Amino acid sequence: MKRYLPFVIVVVVALLTVGSGAMLYRSRRPMAPVSVKSPVASTKKPESDRLHIRGERNAPITLEEFGDFQCPPCGTLSPLIDELERDYHPRLRIVYRHYPLPMHAHAAEAAYAAEAAGLQGRFWEMHDLLYREQAVWNKAADARTLLNAYAGMLALNIDRFKVDMQSAAVKTTVDSDHREGAERGVKSTPTIFINNLGLAPTELTKAGLRAAVDSAIKESSPKTK
Repeated sequence: MKRYLPFVIVVVVALLTVGSGAMLYRSRRPMAPVSVKSPVASTKKPESDRLHIRGERNAPITLEEFGDFQCPPCGTLSPLIDELERDYHPRLRIVYRHYPLPMHAHAAEAAYAAEAAGLQGRFWEMHDLLYREQAVWNKAADARTLLNAYAGMLALNIDRFKVDMQSAAVKTTVDSDHREGAERGVKSTPTIFINNLGLAPTELTKAGLRAAVDSAIKESSPKTK
């Protein structure tokens, strides 16, 4: 029996080594990944993503205009607002919302044109062009032809532009802006809000707008003791 004892010991040690090695291997293997269901993301864009904003998106002061592209006072006010955005950058952002008036035959169509241009990344370029050329298309018997020509001037895809102008999505955006304006008491254009405070028509001058922006900046500044 003693003759075989060394062989028995060797076999036992070998078995123990294999067993412990297997246990060690199992302990070091990475755990199988656990599948966790993520919540389904909403496909609806947040309000801030669909707003037409000029200037610093996170600026503390917001000048919000409800405008009508066929409205002469809106056309007069447009360069003044552009000047404000440049002079008060980065403290001021400009937001434009549509409020086409029923008395203006081409106002809704012009709003659709701006939105269709926006779908190709050219909303503000069309916005500026419509106000700059307002006296031309305002009196045209066939405004659509001129709007298509403006799209060509901005190097837009004309076929897509024409389709988008008549799309339900574009009309829904314009209608949504108009509905919100009505809910906030808008009755005429241009109507201006600065940090949600409406300005009186008498304040819609260069001096009046600057005074209102200066006041909003003062109100938003940290109070010192």
